[in-house]
Amino acid sequence: MGKGQLEVLNALDVAKTQWYHFTAIIVAGMGFFTDAYDLFCISLVTKLLGRIYYHVDGAEKPGSLPPNVSAAVNGVAFCGTLAGQLFFGWLGDKLGRKKVYGMTLMLMVICSIASGLSFGNSPKGVMATLCFFRFWLGFGIGGDYPLSATIMSEYANKKTRGAFIAAVFAMQGFGILAGGIFALIVSSAFNAAFKAPAYEDDPIASTAPQADYLWRIIVMVGALPAALTYYWRMKMPETARYTALVAKNAKQAASDMSKVLQVELEAEEQKIQELDRDKGNGYGLFSKEFLRRHGLHLLGTTSTWFLLDIAFYSQNLFQKDIFSAVGWIPSAKTMNAIQEVYKIARAQTLIALCSTVPGYWFTVAFIDKIGRFAIQMMGFFFMTVFMFALAIPYDHWTHKSNRLGFVIIYSLTFFFANFGPNATTFVVPAEIFPARLRSTCHGISAASGKLGAIVGAFGFLYLAQSKDKTKTDAGYPPGIGVKNSLIVLGVVNLLGLLFTFLVPESKGKSLEEMSGENQDEGAQDMERDPSSNNSRTVPV
Repeated sequence: MGKGQLEVLNALDVAKTQWYHFTAIIVAGMGFFTDAYDLFCISLVTKLLGRIYYHVDGAEKPGSLPPNVSAAVNGVAFCGTLAGQLFFGWLGDKLGRKKVYGMTLMLMVICSIASGLSFGNSPKGVMATLCFFRFWLGFGIGGDYPLSATIMSEYANKKTRGAFIAAVFAMQGFGILAGGIFALIVSSAFNAAFKAPAYEDDPIASTAPQADYLWRIIVMVGALPAALTYYWRMKMPETARYTALVAKNAKQAASDMSKVLQVELEAEEQKIQELDRDKGNGYGLFSKEFLRRHGLHLLGTTSTWFLLDIAFYSQNLFQKDIFSAVGWIPSAKTMNAIQEVYKIARAQTLIALCSTVPGYWFTVAFIDKIGRFAIQMMGFFFMTVFMFALAIPYDHWTHKSNRLGFVIIYSLTFFFANFGPNATTFVVPAEIFPARLRSTCHGISAASGKLGAIVGAFGFLYLAQSKDKTKTDAGYPPGIGVKNSLIVLGVVNLLGLLFTFLVPESKGKSLEEMSGENQDEGAQDMERDPSSNNSRTVPV
């Protein structure tokens, strides 16, 4: 710790794990719970939307969303999220974390409800209003990424900071799980109340008129957890690091943290003035100084998150095949509309329970023991191995007797994504940049990830189509096939592993030590000498 370290920040760094840490995890985590619910619940109801709004008389199969409409409904929230991450990330550094935190939450609540109230006297009208509100829902969700991560990192102590930030992110798993469970409950109730024949028996009657309420209820309930935590978000004091290092208000920082930590802290106004006079701590995002100190770090966090999300969101390609293969989802024409929602929700809940949720919590348990770098390297390594294990003998996996093996390897791929880069790419950008740029840099890294998600979810939807024109999904041009798509994804994961070498290890270090803030001149000179850089890429 250099001579400039403030007592209030040191007190936070060495504080024992207390009740306020758990309060912060729950308050920030409920935002992520809502984010995941809202982003993933749409996949539960897209088939139902196709049956309700795109029914074709006399067709052998139930109605489905045309490719462009499906891409818009599923992808518009991603576009909103990308824009929100950049905008609210920047705003969080300008106005303060707490002020902006309330805005993002209210936007999520209003747009969740509005999505369920989508109106129009034609299918196009309903889809257009749904897409409009889901864009702005995504915009609010985007703001939650940099703000939740930054708030948690600035509240946490040195020893368990990684676990706390990862625990906030792990609430995503519970959000996906809750979406599946709620859809199961509501679709069961609707199915019992409004009996309908299978599509093959009576195409028109198989979609009960009340099914139009079902998807709206599932979409709107996402507003509830966010609304419940609004009061607690507003009660949280601004983080001491923002108040002291960015707003330069030592008195307020000491007063806020005295209440939180329940100890007396001195307002060190003189130290704040000293830090303010230090020109080495005033550089901006587009300065040469930032490029020299953190340019490679930002390249590392953006590239790894981008590459990870290409692989992570491409899972949608195979989910429907896997669910059908193991018999979780029967052929669409053998079910009515509400039964189909139930079966899809059941499959998503099982995947979340067996693969998604455990991976997140493994990261929480081990991140402060083995470090971010090791977990990210291990995750990318196993994702690469498993993707190639699926791709190279792909024809072997297509035989019915081998499908269980395919499902196991597929599940392991996503277990190691969550016990790996999916969690660490969220944690690290909140730890390694200066306080005045922390939220902005996290937002840029997260937006890069969302760009990867758009490539993964939609680019690969076209890419994975069969080379044979007669075997492509309705409305899609021929692609390179699933086998070649899996090989490409294996290469993407391998690149992620290589770019991880640009990301520094932050285990056990204070935020100021990582960012080079608050250090005396000697320490800054040491940092300028690459041979003595304190934030080494490989863990020490």
